[in-house]
Amino acid sequence: MLGWITIGLLLTIEDSIKTADMQTRQNIREFKAKPVIQAFYQWLLEKRSTLPSGTGIIKAIDYNLRRWQALTHYLSDPHTPIDNNWAGNQIRPIALDRKNGLFVGGLRSGQRAAAIMSLLQSAKINGLDSYAYLKDAIENLPTHPYSKIEELLPHRWQPANTITV
Repeated sequence: MLGWITIGLLLTIEDSIKTADMQTRQNIREFKAKPVIQAFYQWLLEKRSTLPSGTGIIKAIDYNLRRWQALTHYLSDPHTPIDNNWAGNQIRPIALDRKNGLFVGGLRSGQRAAAIMSLLQSAKINGLDSYAYLKDAIENLPTHPYSKIEELLPHRWQPANTITV
């Protein structure tokens, strides 16, 4: 029960600062959200020690405790949102296309189509002209060092003349 109340309270705090400047956001998170998070952490530890191992609730508690640093990262970075809803909404069409793409002539061709669709959508999310990005990435792929292949991903792509939409 405390978990749902905690999440609701944290989301209410975030809603109240969504238009605030970064310094204000950081201060409010420090003074309002951090104590709530710390209390929730203590509650998780207490529940963990009193419940029998192997139960569903223990698995959920362990999941949260193992990811605690990632779950609380937003407290130290005012640019980081509390959730990833925006990203999830942006990639949902990609996931649907990828699923549908598995039937494009065969499994391997569908997987290839899904990879290209994922790159194109990622380019769009990053404000790039999808065609210009993909053309440049494919042209550079044969001579690009494998150890630096991540440089060709849309969020790191640096062409000579970036085209934005």
